[in-house]
Amino acid sequence: MLGPLVNAAVIVVCALTGCFLIRGIPGRFEEIIKKAIGLAIIYVGIKGAMDNQRVLLLILSLVGGSIIGELVNIDGLMNRFGAWAERKLSKGAAQGNGNFSRGFVSASIIFCTGSMAIVGSLQSGLQGNHETLFAKSILDGSISVVFGASLGIGVAFSAIPVLLYQGGIVLASLAVRDLLSAAMIREMSAVGSLLIAAIGFNFLSIKEIRVANLIPAIFIPGVYIALEQIFG
Repeated sequence: MLGPLVNAAVIVVCALTGCFLIRGIPGRFEEIIKKAIGLAIIYVGIKGAMDNQRVLLLILSLVGGSIIGELVNIDGLMNRFGAWAERKLSKGAAQGNGNFSRGFVSASIIFCTGSMAIVGSLQSGLQGNHETLFAKSILDGSISVVFGASLGIGVAFSAIPVLLYQGGIVLASLAVRDLLSAAMIREMSAVGSLLIAAIGFNFLSIKEIRVANLIPAIFIPGVYIALEQIFG
């Protein structure tokens, strides 16, 4: 749970910093920080992918996972869920709760619905590798400072759904970790690391990749290796 706990704590601290100490951050600072974090995320992703020992399986997993993800349209489902949650949760803002509701809702959706939260939490649970969630913490922290300065203390409370959401994924992956072999975890994590690198490219605005539609690729190595072990 270290990754989710650090992520939630950073959101709280940075949101409070933006709320009480910083006002009117120029947009150019937000943009350059985003690019710098994008470069760091690409490095973390490529570094993790280098643990792969079965390149062909990695390629087949990405191709097969992308087909499954596009058929299901995970990216579209996540975007629709985010829009639905914003409509439901922001009703209070329309009734006079002001910036608190807007800050809470906006930050919660941004921090929870990204594929980085899912992949990073899986890596924390399966490998005990928190690098991705630490990188996400830096990104969320920079966003929290900006949102806190403009939308107020409600942004800090978005740490609660972030902790529950990411912590739930970590605990679920811990529950099945004993059922997975070291080879399964290694290859699944390598695929997940490449998805992290893809998120970094999105931050650099090089070419938008619907990373959420690649999430099924993470699980294909586990299924393949399990079948390989069963059928020899």
